[in-house]
Amino acid sequence: MTGIKHFILVANYLHETCALKFLPFLAALLPSCLLALSASPQVRKPASPVVQQKQVVCSFVDPVRTIQLSDNHYLIDFGIDAFGTVVLNLKTIRPDTLVIHLGEKLDVKGQIDRNPGGTIRYQLVALPVQPSISEYTVQLLPDTRNTTPPAIALPDSFGIVMPFRYCEIENLTVPVSEVVIRQKTYHYPFNNLASDFTCSDTVLNQVWELCKNTIKATSFCGYYIDGDRERIPYEADALINQLSHYAVDSEYGLARRTNEYFIDHPTWPTEWILQTAFLFYHDFMYTGDISSVEKYYGDLKQKSLVSLEREDGLISTSTDKLTDELMGLIGFTDEKYRIRDIVDWPGSNRDGHEFMEINTVVNSFYYRNLILMSELAGFLGLKQDQAFYQDKACKVKESVNRILLDKEKGIYLDGEHSGHSSVHSNLFPLAFGLVPQAYKPSVQAFVKSRGMACSVYGAQFLLEGLYQSGEADYALSLMTSTGEQSWWNMIHAGSTLTMEAWDMKAKNNLDWNHAWGTAPTNIITRSLCGITPAEPGFTKARIRPQPGSLTSSRIKVPTIRGPINAEYQRITDNRTLYTIETPPGMKADFEIKSDTKVRFLVNGHRIKASRGVISLDPGRNRVEIVTRNT
Repeated sequence: MTGIKHFILVANYLHETCALKFLPFLAALLPSCLLALSASPQVRKPASPVVQQKQVVCSFVDPVRTIQLSDNHYLIDFGIDAFGTVVLNLKTIRPDTLVIHLGEKLDVKGQIDRNPGGTIRYQLVALPVQPSISEYTVQLLPDTRNTTPPAIALPDSFGIVMPFRYCEIENLTVPVSEVVIRQKTYHYPFNNLASDFTCSDTVLNQVWELCKNTIKATSFCGYYIDGDRERIPYEADALINQLSHYAVDSEYGLARRTNEYFIDHPTWPTEWILQTAFLFYHDFMYTGDISSVEKYYGDLKQKSLVSLEREDGLISTSTDKLTDELMGLIGFTDEKYRIRDIVDWPGSNRDGHEFMEINTVVNSFYYRNLILMSELAGFLGLKQDQAFYQDKACKVKESVNRILLDKEKGIYLDGEHSGHSSVHSNLFPLAFGLVPQAYKPSVQAFVKSRGMACSVYGAQFLLEGLYQSGEADYALSLMTSTGEQSWWNMIHAGSTLTMEAWDMKAKNNLDWNHAWGTAPTNIITRSLCGITPAEPGFTKARIRPQPGSLTSSRIKVPTIRGPINAEYQRITDNRTLYTIETPPGMKADFEIKSDTKVRFLVNGHRIKASRGVISLDPGRNRVEIVTRNT
């Protein structure tokens, strides 16, 4: 896009530079149990860049098109929704008043929708102009809900901002060709060239761009927020935002700042609290910087909610174990407040989930939390804690599968004593590795039978579970669907950012700028292309592609050590070619799962893979895979 200029604004933020610190990590041998969990690998001390907090910047964006609607009446389209206002430069020969409309959505007549519904934004401003002034910044009216606590406060220097794509000007007597009109937007520093993705499916290409636009636009607060209606950080929103941000830019300060905000600003859902460890775990794996985990490890222990366990290891928020003291320990200033289960949001996307005292979704998150806490303890060299969390995870896994798995139907119930099975009670166990091998086919079949019966948030874990269980084709079909419960539907509705919900029927106050709808961005990177850190800080990469029915793809993935470029081509039905390029010093494990016999050629030489894994040296590698139907 042309006409973009950046300059740094001195924002009223606390900008901290997190020094890179490493402890002598010890790999601990873990006892065998029902849980397949290996000891945390020993971490080297790479010369990794420090994680820095940066200032929010301002960009000026030129229109992509200007349309005359009638005499002195124009529509200006900036192409992409962004947070900010409009600036105009014009010369008038007499005092006058322009009528300015800003909005995110057009109506059927091609004008800005004056009544867009939900929390889709629109605002009208009367702008007086006079001959002695040539430059104007449109001053917007504040929204009480998102400009007062607990919303994140913007610096006064920003003024009032709103999300908009379109500007409509009435009573413009000056020729529009003589007027300079620009969109003044705010966002965290963003390198549009740090990432790229294109593939043989045109819908998926557009979904990628939709999500990438969202990550940039919604960073304007200097924190990961839920959307414009509230402008509040929530742990679950932040997790998807974090992973998708990592997929499109090598910036890590915004995620860390948000993660650390949650230590003293937790939100109400039980499952959100349990995702705090997820946030810190991914921060460490993508940066290699343990300092944030080390600093807040004690808080993460409390937020693991171990105190809520009953004898069999399962937890509940409906017992007297949820005390005032515990509420204080997990970060709430009002200790009389109580967390509660959510399963999914909005409620219309819960697939009829039956809330029970022992909730399958909550305990699935609890299990995954324990796994991550065990790994983090291992990285910190805390062998006793590592074994403690591992043992608890083993116990939870056994109890979930003994109490919450209906072995006759082969699927999970919503909770103890429930007779109902929602897709959520099955997709989360599938995503988090709880499902015994013997029951994977039935759980997978049930999950697939429900389609996209979850929210845009739940879709993150649905897609993760599908890729982890080898259902790449079905997962791809969900991301490229053109039905109502799809990302294409958001594009079709006219949004250039991901929505809070699938459509207005799912949530009648939805907004058009919610980053928790960006699951495809990180799923494409981490699951479809299969690029993740095998070791903290990407000292080693793992590449486990699952292209499904795609015939080609090309991706550029940012990492803290430099970009990984990967290209895939299906040459024939039994011959595929991957071209992988990693930065200097970064090795990679290339992994392929196949039910047939496979022959590997790396850079023209036949290689014997160990359990489907090939070690790649830094730099450019061509991996050719030939399957044999024998």
